[in-house]
Amino acid sequence: MKFAYYPGCSLNATSIEYNLSTKALARKLEIELWEIPQWNCCGAFYAQKKSRLLAVALPARNLALAERNGLNVAVNCAACYNKLKAAREAVKTSVELQKKVSEVIEMEYIASNDVLSIIEVFEREYGLDKIASRVEKPLAGLKVVSYYGCLLVRPAELAMDDQEDPQSLDRIVAALGGIPVDWSQKVECCGAFHSTYNAATGFQIISNILAAAVEAGADCVACACPVCMLNLDMRQGNINKVKKTNFQMPVFYFTELMGLAMGISPKELGIKKHFIDPQPLLKARNLL
Repeated sequence: MKFAYYPGCSLNATSIEYNLSTKALARKLEIELWEIPQWNCCGAFYAQKKSRLLAVALPARNLALAERNGLNVAVNCAACYNKLKAAREAVKTSVELQKKVSEVIEMEYIASNDVLSIIEVFEREYGLDKIASRVEKPLAGLKVVSYYGCLLVRPAELAMDDQEDPQSLDRIVAALGGIPVDWSQKVECCGAFHSTYNAATGFQIISNILAAAVEAGADCVACACPVCMLNLDMRQGNINKVKKTNFQMPVFYFTELMGLAMGISPKELGIKKHFIDPQPLLKARNLL
């Protein structure tokens, strides 16, 4: 099983543990992730302010490199997934745009390959039964709320799961032996960069999410987005100071939980890079 791997900018910087855990997990499961050579930024939300052509061409170049090698593209970052998937759909439905994009990126791109969230790679392509069969340390008794956020499930034409009640991560948690917990905030926005330029609004949004996780009785949060991880993990200390709360909710990339359950060492997964130390929880569940 082989995929073109698009790490994007965050996975080599602020979310390096997402990259580490994904690659360690792929090695464990014998999934080949061929990192796209000389990949470029997907443009995030900034390219579209310049021009629609640029917003499509930037992600399309990465897709074209994978297409040349006959590979579907696996994407970790939710924003990157959204932008790559949108570019594919735009090119696929417009011959005129396809020609313009191919000219701009100086290689043919016909949108013949697919874009998959890394969740889909593990849950759908590899399969839940196989995941369950590889578990060495079940997440027994671990109550996990799965947080999907915005860009994996919106808009509808790009969604990798149900928009209102996605279940992919929940099914993975169950396959690992954990307890998936239903809750009210699974597809709510984390506030993105509001926590930087409008702290009052950003902190309230994050606080609502963390409070809902606590109310649901969760031990931890599983996510699949670098920005969501930063907000939910890094901002807890700030929120506790400003709002006089006492959040100490461990937040994991779902790949880290998969890796732990499959016997991969915490060091290899990047567990110690978190702001909220998850080790006490993991020790209590005999996962360390």
